[in-house]
Amino acid sequence: MKIKEIRTRVFRWRGKITPLPPHFCTNPMDLLELPQASMGTFTFHALAFGRKGIAMVAISALDIALWDLLGKSARQPVFRLLGGRTKPRIPVYASRLYASESNELAKEAKRYKDEGFRAMKLRFGWGPVDGAEGMQRNVNLVRTVREAVGDGIDVMADAYMGWTLDYAKRMLPLLEPFHLRWLEEPVIPDDIQGYAELKSYGEIPIAGGEHEFTLSGFRDLLQARAVDYIQFDTNRVGGITQARKIAALAEAHAIPVIPHAGQMHNYHVVMASFNSPMAEYFPIVDVEVGNELFWYLFAGESKAKDGYIDLADDVPGFGLTIDEAKLRDFEILE
Repeated sequence: MKIKEIRTRVFRWRGKITPLPPHFCTNPMDLLELPQASMGTFTFHALAFGRKGIAMVAISALDIALWDLLGKSARQPVFRLLGGRTKPRIPVYASRLYASESNELAKEAKRYKDEGFRAMKLRFGWGPVDGAEGMQRNVNLVRTVREAVGDGIDVMADAYMGWTLDYAKRMLPLLEPFHLRWLEEPVIPDDIQGYAELKSYGEIPIAGGEHEFTLSGFRDLLQARAVDYIQFDTNRVGGITQARKIAALAEAHAIPVIPHAGQMHNYHVVMASFNSPMAEYFPIVDVEVGNELFWYLFAGESKAKDGYIDLADDVPGFGLTIDEAKLRDFEILE
């Protein structure tokens, strides 16, 4: 098989975008007392994606496309090319629960529990610039979700790089009574020493890696014993080719891998790995921050049922096609 031509199409969403309320999710802009510091600024995107290079994201896209092509050529799902099925179905956790009014947050959490999810993740809404009052607001978010779903459901919480080490150290004892399965990205991705210090306290497991882009970066995280869970994103680390190397490295260190984001490329990695106990799942909602766009672009994405997704043994590649009927909401650049 020889690739003779590559065509690229850019799909830019032009449909409705749901406005985001203040404090819906902590992020690195919460470290700065600046006007209009938000996730829409150049500063945020430079920190989130410029540290290790947009080039890695582009390489990831090409690599994922090649694995999809390889699977279709071999008439096999990608997870079989990676070693085969390691579990009957993949447990998934509902990942949304942005900061909102307590009654709405509780209602959303209960809905996920009623839908069969045995785990869910919320986002903190306040960071260092909000002081002690913001800390209590964050604690109330976790309390609300825990009380809504009870102790039989795993609850995780995401600070999304929005805290300093000092702030995170102050938050840990406040969060400990709620038995979080993990605290995600409490500090900026490059502060490996900060991650390691938080993990050393043993109060709450620490998760990270969503904004790490290289095999060597994950080696440093693992050698420093800085995290309890690795959360690489196949979209960012160089595609399937690099993701499987990072997954093997994590397994050698006995650190579970639960990739960032759902989506089929991550699900196939999880299905083929004994060291990946579950996967992230973004519920179908109106477009907010971009995590939802794959629901509006592709046909074939696995939908959760009773807290699980499954991958077909007889669908080659990743099983995805462009949903041409939905392209009216995108501007297409070729």
